[in-house]
Amino acid sequence: MTASAESTIRRPSLRRAIGVVVGIALALSTSGCAQFVLLGLLLGGPPSIEPDFDAETGLSMAKKDVKVVVVCYAPLELRYNFPSIDKEVAAQVSYRLFEHKIVPIEPDYVRAWVDQHPDWEMASEIGKAFDADYVIEIELESFSLYEEGTTTSLYRGKTVGFVHVSDMKDDGERIFSKDLDFAFPTRVPRSAYDQSLVSFKREYLSRLSEKIGFMFYEHYSGDMIGWAN
Repeated sequence: MTASAESTIRRPSLRRAIGVVVGIALALSTSGCAQFVLLGLLLGGPPSIEPDFDAETGLSMAKKDVKVVVVCYAPLELRYNFPSIDKEVAAQVSYRLFEHKIVPIEPDYVRAWVDQHPDWEMASEIGKAFDADYVIEIELESFSLYEEGTTTSLYRGKTVGFVHVSDMKDDGERIFSKDLDFAFPTRVPRSAYDQSLVSFKREYLSRLSEKIGFMFYEHYSGDMIGWAN
């Protein structure tokens, strides 16, 4: 993975983890066992959330020697406004997985294969080409960066689609599917006067990739606290 691409992805901070612990402790402060719960959290860390993929399939992409291909499909009408959105989303999700010890096939290699095979139809075709164990297929239905009902004054990214996983050890059978409906910021839109469109798009894709990544690696309930505005 290249350093420049990884730079858009921020690693979980110690401050955030401590914040989760403190928040839980305060919530339990009325209980006589609060100090014991706090001690457990400090020793073992805040409780993590199991990835949806692991919970639903009993499998894990984080196992040793597992290789994953990430591919994204965007309809032609969507690519009129965002010409490279399929490649950008696939690359960001790949880097996010790599950050969390899941081994994706290098996005540039996947992109080159897709460009050479524009008529591909099944995700299993790509998985077979790279001898992968799983193929994560992100299917976009819509993608936008502005608050609905506004022109260019308010930023609020919105993505609707699906995330599928095909198991190449089982002849490319689709074993996991999840709806994708993600908006960022999650609470209120952001003024376009405070940030350039390029900067917001970069931030939004980073958050979108993290949201998708949560399906495949452990995360914490406090990870989205800073996504409100």
